[in-house]
Amino acid sequence: MKRRTPDRLLLAHGSGGRLTHELVAGTFLPALDNPFLATLTDAAVLPELPPGRPALTTDGFVVDPPVFAGGDLGYLSVCGTVNDLSVAGARPLWLTWGLILEEGADGELLRRCADGAARAAAEAGVQIVAGDTKVVPRGKGDRIYAVTAGLGVVPPGREISDARIAPGDVVIASGPLGDHGATIMAARHGLDAAGLRSDCAPLTGLIESVFAAGVEIHAMHDPTRGGVLTVCNEVAGRSGLRMVLTETTLPIRPEVRAVCEVLGLEPLALACEGRVLAWVPGEQADRALEAFRDHPEGRDAAVFARVETAADGDIPVVLETEIGSIRPLDMLSGTDLPRIC
Repeated sequence: MKRRTPDRLLLAHGSGGRLTHELVAGTFLPALDNPFLATLTDAAVLPELPPGRPALTTDGFVVDPPVFAGGDLGYLSVCGTVNDLSVAGARPLWLTWGLILEEGADGELLRRCADGAARAAAEAGVQIVAGDTKVVPRGKGDRIYAVTAGLGVVPPGREISDARIAPGDVVIASGPLGDHGATIMAARHGLDAAGLRSDCAPLTGLIESVFAAGVEIHAMHDPTRGGVLTVCNEVAGRSGLRMVLTETTLPIRPEVRAVCEVLGLEPLALACEGRVLAWVPGEQADRALEAFRDHPEGRDAAVFARVETAADGDIPVVLETEIGSIRPLDMLSGTDLPRIC
């Protein structure tokens, strides 16, 4: 199917008429081609679900800039959606993809994001089966936004929940933390961050490989907005347990620390878009690390925290520093990182 993406988006490209038809046929169908999308009906009619419990998620993406080292808004939007399903223990199957475009937006940007979404879907083994496009007047948007929904199935017998976290568990990060947030902020502020790229990636294959290795995973989360700080505080609140992070084992690249020092940011509050945090029994730590490191997306996995019983008055999330002191870790009251994903 021939690609025919317009040079610039017009309001008429969102009107539902001939230009809309040409936009869909020339840009989206060639990139996202699959039999469910190709029917162009009002809803995708899908096969019966595999055995298990359905899992459903939805998300919005407004990242600025929309193209960055290691990805683009299209790639990010699919990765973020399949990762939300994967960390819930589900196997992602199908996605929907809606775009809000600004009048005058560059057609090449749209084409790149469509190709990015298609590439992420192929890597994750999912299909984008339905979508929508709207165009808003110039100045009423910012080039391109995306809204997604994802459907998957949790296989029978698989239970992933913060309620399963127990004292003695350890927390594993599948790789270095904060790469995505540091990359976006460096690009936004014009900083030279050579070698720094977003960690954006689909986690489906990694997580399924860890399950296949027989590792008992109690809970999983992807540390997106708010980073590790937010995830650990939310988990501590839901479980009633204490999360103790160890500064000497935190997997944070020097490039990320450098960006944070220049901009006054907290590395643990930076978003990741291709990392999973996994809570596993302490006695399975070595086995779990081996399973993570056997997969390309988990080769730099590290244990960086442990779970303890929380006594009355205990701070729920703390950091054991290199000099042996204890530093409280609370969620940020505000944010220095708008439009990070």
